[in-house]
Amino acid sequence: MSQTVLLIGTRKGLWVARSDGDRREWRMDPPQLLMENVSAVGVDPRGPGDGPRLYAGSTSWVYGTRVLVSDDLGASFTAGPVDAIRFPERTEATLAAVWQLTPGIGVGEVWAGTEPSALFHSTDGGGSFTLVDGLWDHPHRPTWAPGGGGQAVHTVLPHPTDPDDVLVAMSTGGVYRTGDGGVSWQARSSGIRADFLPGEEPPDHGQCVHKAVRNPADPAQLFAQNHGGVFRSDDGGVHWTDISAGLPADFGFSVLAHPHRPGTVFVLPLVADVERLPPGGQLAVWRSDDAGRTWREQIDGLPTDPVWSAVMRDAACTDTADPAGIYLGTRSGSVFAGTDVGGELTFTTVARDLPDVLSLRALVIS
Repeated sequence: MSQTVLLIGTRKGLWVARSDGDRREWRMDPPQLLMENVSAVGVDPRGPGDGPRLYAGSTSWVYGTRVLVSDDLGASFTAGPVDAIRFPERTEATLAAVWQLTPGIGVGEVWAGTEPSALFHSTDGGGSFTLVDGLWDHPHRPTWAPGGGGQAVHTVLPHPTDPDDVLVAMSTGGVYRTGDGGVSWQARSSGIRADFLPGEEPPDHGQCVHKAVRNPADPAQLFAQNHGGVFRSDDGGVHWTDISAGLPADFGFSVLAHPHRPGTVFVLPLVADVERLPPGGQLAVWRSDDAGRTWREQIDGLPTDPVWSAVMRDAACTDTADPAGIYLGTRSGSVFAGTDVGGELTFTTVARDLPDVLSLRALVIS
């Protein structure tokens, strides 16, 4: 029987939920890292040791910003050295938050996206991190400005087979990609709207991309939820096409790719721009099985009463099980788990009344 471990990062601590078998029944561990802002969680099924390694990026008024690891499936988390992830003095920058923790190709390799917008790299399982100078020194940096949630690298997408190919997305700055291991970076936002910038044609950088994901079956196919519009690229980000037609709203924060169904993508539309709430108060996942050409609503098991709360960019994730699991966490502290059977999602409630959910990641153990 399989077990699913769900990491739930919130504004006031970390919770771990566990489920055996079909992911319909869940039990919650006691909270950890209380009064810490857990803005990023990550899972690496390989880990640097004998089993999986779990990650948490947190910020507290006592400890500052740090990366913690767990090698006991989330029963406990330990912090590395106090300076494990810090900006070099030459940058004159201070680490405000870790927004993303993503395993790389190599065993013990992990990428960290931070605020202010930067990328860090670890090869020792999060024990120490090195700033990726090529992105930090990019000539576009003076044009990157804070969005409503800050100015951060919130998406890191390593290529599944090429260790030199990494794509990042940030608010506000857009999408960038390296093909030489981080030495040089090219803007990859052509075609993505930037309605808040002057000019009729979208620029090649400066967009407020909220989240991007990669099609697991086709690394060149990418999907992005922008400040306005949902977009698809079929060439690794060189060109993007708007696929928002058919959605009730084109604003949102999260976008997910199905782990087993090529071209299946999920978004959570929000009324833009000031409200940032589900249309009509109906929390819903909108699904496309044809790479964004058509969309349909999925609400089975989600609340029927109005939900006036958003799902933030990393408060949604998938797992690797078959049938696949989809997880959502709201700013009002509810967490839902959905299973995808026959092309239809059915949700169950994992938790309610937690603090504001910021980050979710799921690990399935056979």
